[in-house]
Amino acid sequence: MVTETVEIKNRAGLHARPAALIVKKANEFDSEIYIELDDMKVNGKSIMGIITLGANYKSELKISAEGKDEKEAVDAIVKLFESRFEE
Repeated sequence: MVTETVEIKNRAGLHARPAALIVKKANEFDSEIYIELDDMKVNGKSIMGIITLGANYKSELKISAEGKDEKEAVDAIVKLFESRFEE
């Protein structure tokens, strides 16, 4: 399992558009992908799961993946966060 911690850099937080981008990217990989905020852990391939996290600006999230392409999956999701979801 590969895990990285990211901080939300876009002021609007994880709303529908960033959540959709995460799900789209996550579905490019075979690995199971999870996103955690505090004590909540959701499937990174579920838009509703991601939105229910209610993650705001400056929230720290853990991105984890398990599977044959886990490193590539985590790197790709982290890159989305670092680019502020291209906003």
